[in-house]
Amino acid sequence: MDLGATVLEKGVRFRVWAPKCRSVDVLIDGAYPLTPEGNGYFSGVCLKAQAGGSYRYRLDGQKDYPDPASRFQPEGPHGSSRIVDPRGYAWQDGSWRGVQLRGQVLYELHIGTFTPEGSFDAAARELPELRRFGVTLIEIMPVAECPGRWNWGYDGVGLYAPSHNYGDEEAFKRYVDAAHKLGIGVILDVVYNHIGPDGNYLAAFSDHYFTDRYTTDWGAPLNFDGDQSVEVREFFLQNACYWISEFHLDGLRLDATQNIYDAGPKHILAELSQRVRAAAGTRPIVLIAENEPQDVVCIAAADQGGYGLDAMWNDDFHHTARVALTGRREAYYTDYCGTPQEFISAVKRGFLYQGQFYRWQSQPRGTLVTDQPAHAFVLFTQNHDQVANTLHGERIHRISSPSRYRALTALMLLAPGTPMFFMGQEFGASTPFLYFADHREEKLAQMVRNGRREFLKQFLSYASEEAQKAVPDPGAPETFMRSKLNVCERVAHASLYRFHEDLLRLRREEPLIARQDWDLIEGAVLGTDALVLRFSGDGNDDRLLVVNLGTDLADLSTPEPLLAPYRGTGWKLVWSSDDPRYDGPGIINPCGEKGWRLPGGCAVLLAAEQS
Repeated sequence: MDLGATVLEKGVRFRVWAPKCRSVDVLIDGAYPLTPEGNGYFSGVCLKAQAGGSYRYRLDGQKDYPDPASRFQPEGPHGSSRIVDPRGYAWQDGSWRGVQLRGQVLYELHIGTFTPEGSFDAAARELPELRRFGVTLIEIMPVAECPGRWNWGYDGVGLYAPSHNYGDEEAFKRYVDAAHKLGIGVILDVVYNHIGPDGNYLAAFSDHYFTDRYTTDWGAPLNFDGDQSVEVREFFLQNACYWISEFHLDGLRLDATQNIYDAGPKHILAELSQRVRAAAGTRPIVLIAENEPQDVVCIAAADQGGYGLDAMWNDDFHHTARVALTGRREAYYTDYCGTPQEFISAVKRGFLYQGQFYRWQSQPRGTLVTDQPAHAFVLFTQNHDQVANTLHGERIHRISSPSRYRALTALMLLAPGTPMFFMGQEFGASTPFLYFADHREEKLAQMVRNGRREFLKQFLSYASEEAQKAVPDPGAPETFMRSKLNVCERVAHASLYRFHEDLLRLRREEPLIARQDWDLIEGAVLGTDALVLRFSGDGNDDRLLVVNLGTDLADLSTPEPLLAPYRGTGWKLVWSSDDPRYDGPGIINPCGEKGWRLPGGCAVLLAAEQS
């Protein structure tokens, strides 16, 4: 990183890109002029400056601003920047060797609501239990400095500065260090498709950070392919590398990549993939894309014209799961039926929409999945968006039946994709997760309130006058406080916690499942709401996962070859979601001497054994 404040043996070097300005002074105990380098850069060494000091930039002798590349903003995005020497933190993770995606169990969390304190240090306290439970890779929602006392993080404006709301300048490093000590990786959600509206001072330094050639739903998109885009690209590429190198992070989750526009010869995401991997050196890292159109260019290799990322969120799996569990097909759930065939296709082929017409958008959606591996598709039934995109921020287990929720969760956790939990999901959190953003400027706060109501109107259930009045105010303190987890529910909801823990153990210990190879899997529909997946080994170690999301299928006629055991073998019940230990009604072996019986709202795993 050569932007911002760099602590030297004597003094501090300051460097900023400000092509809009004739002069730039750094303000410490006085004003120290920086020297123009060319291409809009200004730099200089101030011998009186030192780590821990505060500074601002004065542009053209008039207004003062924080550093766009500030490493810490102790008073928020409008305050002065702090000089941070990254060499001042003594890392303890020298034996850490990084992460690769295969075999990982992801866990998405928001630092501000994960604990009562809402800090990195408090979140680190929970790491041993996450490790014991089975989490291997934590995905942290954005932490870049943003305005107010609470925020999801997608309004970030100080992209190099971890939010002061979550701790001091070394708090994030302590968290990553503690995770690595326990064998857990950490990736960070970063936002490179727009910048938040409050505290965004980039336009004071240059008119070229943003472009009007494209649009997003959240503000002006970033200029990665227009005039002076070389320097804009460098600002964001250095930011991505900074998180990997200075914070020892194990990768990035890239928000809304469909709104990261670049018509140049090398897409910014392809360059980012190469640069951050180089920054990580020999340590492997994981790069995950959110991409609403589900364009597999994100995970195609660079030499095949792709961006070279490792994985993508699979919205199709979530959407069909939500329809199956709730029966509602509103808004962007319109094109899903929640049928057994949709689940088989998602498990075997990744995305459901790979170029077919999509009625909700009145256009084709998706691209063809070819040789991409199963672990490149992240499966989930909850995430921050999908929980909050309900009127009351309700988690899926709260608006579906317990038995169907358990059955479908078994499918998600035993499928070959990479599973992801949303914080609290593992113990059936009763707390909601609502949309919250604290904007002190009333005009902006009102725009956010109106925007939230307007967004939810796409759901017919939330479009009524009564529902609109009930939409929680994103800026209200109670909206934020209600979203905080109560980790004591691990005990209060011990049966559901045990259920998820046992499934993760099966995922690790069952060899055919642990391989995450969809070439080993075949699937078949067994009824209106039932399906079977067969994991094929050498014939003596096959596994069957049978899922019934509907009512009892008693005395089931089974003209389905996937249910047939090999000669000399039979099916042994290994696990059932109806186990009373999970608050289930009791286990019924579905495979009897006189045929199959599938209880409603149940999933079972069976293993081939010698008869």
